Parts: sequence; C-alpha cells; structure tokens
Amino acid sequence: CHKVQESLLSSASGYSNYRGILNWCVVMLVLSNARLFLENLIKYGILVDPIQVVSLFLKDPYSWPSLCLVIASNVFMVVALSLERRLAAGSLSEGAGAVLHAINLLAILCFPAVVVLMVTSITPVGAVFTLAIYTVIFLKLFSFRDVNKWCRERREAKASPRPGDSSATAGAAQPPGRPGLTPALLADLYYFVFAPTLCYELNFPRSPRIRKRFLLRRLFEMVRPCPPRLQRRFPFQWMVPTIQNSMKPFRDMDYSRIMERLLKLAVPNHLIWLIFFYWFFHSCLNVVAEVMQFGDREFYRDWWNSESVTYFWQNWNIPVHKWCLRHFYKPMLKRGASKWTAQTAVFLASAFFHEYLVSVPLKMFRLWAFMGMAAQIPLAWFVSKFFRGNYGNAAVWISLIIGQPIAVLMYVHDYYVLNYE
Repeated sequence: CHKVQESLLSSASGYSNYRGILNWCVVMLVLSNARLFLENLIKYGILVDPIQVVSLFLKDPYSWPSLCLVIASNVFMVVALSLERRLAAGSLSEGAGAVLHAINLLAILCFPAVVVLMVTSITPVGAVFTLAIYTVIFLKLFSFRDVNKWCRERREAKASPRPGDSSATAGAAQPPGRPGLTPALLADLYYFVFAPTLCYELNFPRSPRIRKRFLLRRLFEMVRPCPPRLQRRFPFQWMVPTIQNSMKPFRDMDYSRIMERLLKLAVPNHLIWLIFFYWFFHSCLNVVAEVMQFGDREFYRDWWNSESVTYFWQNWNIPVHKWCLRHFYKPMLKRGASKWTAQTAVFLASAFFHEYLVSVPLKMFRLWAFMGMAAQIPLAWFVSKFFRGNYGNAAVWISLIIGQPIAVLMYVHDYYVLNYE
C-alpha cells in the first residue's frame, strides 16, 4: 500500500509532465484577455477603419515615395557589383576600392534618410518600411564586400611564391594579371539580395526541390485572416485608446497612472510582437527560402528558453546574429579587442540602427530606442549575475514584456507634444 516516494510537485520526484497545468495557463490567459477585449469593445466600439490602415502607408494615392525609394536602391547594388568586378580584374586598387565601397555603403544609409526628412508626402509607416529595406541592403552589401575581399586575399596567399619554390614554378602557379575572385554575375547578387540571409557566400546550400505542401502551409499562415488582421486590429482597437489615455498622466507626471497605462499597454504590445515574430521569421522567411530553394532555414533558435539576456539576443534573430558575429564581433577580436569590448560595440551598433529606424521616420531625435538597446548591456550583466535557471528566464520575459511599451509611450508622447501641442 505504501512505499518511499516524493510528491509529484517536489523537484526530487522527477515528474515533468505538466501539460494540464500549461493548458490551464493558456485557458486563463485567453479568458482574461477576452474580458479585456470585450471591455474595450463596449467602451470604445469598433475602431478599425480600412481607409485609416491605407492612410498609414499613403497620404496621396497618386504619390508613392516609399516605392520610388525602394526601386532606387538598385543603383547601390549595381555600384557594389561594378566595384567588385573591377577589383577582381585588377583595374582598381584595394585602397581605392575600400574607399569607394565605404562611400557607397554610407550613401545607402544617408540617401533614404535625407529623402524621408525632406519629402513631406512620405508617411512614418512607409518610411520605416523603406529604411528597413535599405538597412538590410546595407548589411548584405557589407557582407558582399567582405567575402569578396577575403577570397581575393586567400587567392593571393596561395598564388604568392613560397620559400624554396623556384621562380618558374611560382610563375606557373600564378594566373595572368593580379590574382582575384571571378567577378560575380548580376543574377548571383540579386539571388543573395532576395535570399533570407545577410551573410554572403559564393555557393549557398540549396534544397533539392520545392516542397509544395510545405510552401502552401506557410503561404496560408502568411495570408490567412488571423495574424495580419490581428496585427492591424490590435494597434487601433486596443493600443490606440490606451496610448491616448496616457497623455494626461504624462503631462501631470502622475507616476501611478503612468505605470497603470504601461502595464495595460504591455499585453497587446507583446502579443503583436509574438504574432509578428511567427509571421515573419517562420512563415515569410520560409516561403522565400522555399521558393528560392535556400537550404539554411535556421532563422531562430529556442530564444523562449533564454536564461540570460545575451542568449536571447543571440538566438531570436539568427540572420542578424550571424552577420554581427562574422563581420563585426570576430574582426574586432582579431584586431585585439576584448570580448567585452566587442560585445558592447555590437550592442551599440544595434542601438544605432534601432534609433535610425524610429527617429528618422518620426522626424524627431529623442534617443529612446538607442538608450533602450544600450541598457541591454548592464541588464545582461545584472541578469547573468543574480539570476539562474527559471528565474533568469522569467527576468528575460519581464524585460521583453515591459521594455517595449516603455519606448512606445515615450515616442508617442514626444511625437504628440511635437506635432499636436
């Protein structure tokens, strides 16, 4: 009847099947948020307006400045390809090529920013979309330049005469002209530009065929009514009233009301972020990869199990992490920088791009996004120092749920004061 055994909820029991409790948590979450959503409908009515959604992207139906800017980005890609062809042919020195590449890369960031700041017909949402595309192109062409340079250096090292080799042997091993990489074709560059990666390679891993069922499932996830409609409805129906009601507490510096508004905004903001993550990193990128037969599908890892802030940033966006590791972090280590200095530099570079994608479209510079990303440095140290295991994972989740709405409220408040008061 009896034997020595532990209670199931004791850690010593070895029991791990908590599926029923997880289902209970999901049911409670759905019910509590359903009540909040119903309360919102009763209080504010239906706020979703399709015309208002379109107006986020267009002010004038006959003027498409964002699309024109995206088309203009082809110029910078052709310039980068032309420079690499001349470098490979030996008609351009490495020093001159490095300067011209730097000018081209700098222009990729400056040109759209200047246009967005000067053109009044471009909307903030359209500007964010355009600047995000230019940022991706900047990172891709940076990798394109680096990889071609590394290949030229490797070929030069192999072609240079070694001690003990005869002059005839050395001369025969070296091809005519300056050793260099075979110039890339325009089709190769555009394959890389559209591929779901930021790191260039001469030969990408390719999948053997297009899986039609897999592609249809991912397409259904992209276009089905739920995620895109939720992404449109949450801001208008749930977030906008909360943000509008936050303006008075900010003006009065009513800290208790500000905290209440912040916590109320955190739930819909976090749900939008989770929906966007699945929609973009799983559905959209897999569709692009399947159509292009791009073999590497590791767009994210198990960031939800993060027990440290550093682990989260290393695993939630793998394309960006691989780029930072390959073209920023490791080159700094090779130049003699410490690991801490290199990690800090990566966070600060990420902070710059976050601020670039927010301040320029809003046409105001408050540095909230930059400071939010820079704050990840001491936060990462604090979490790794004082929290372990489940406590560390809970700390990461709290930082994700609370951190983003703080930045949202700060920018909306400043934008409201600047434009409407």
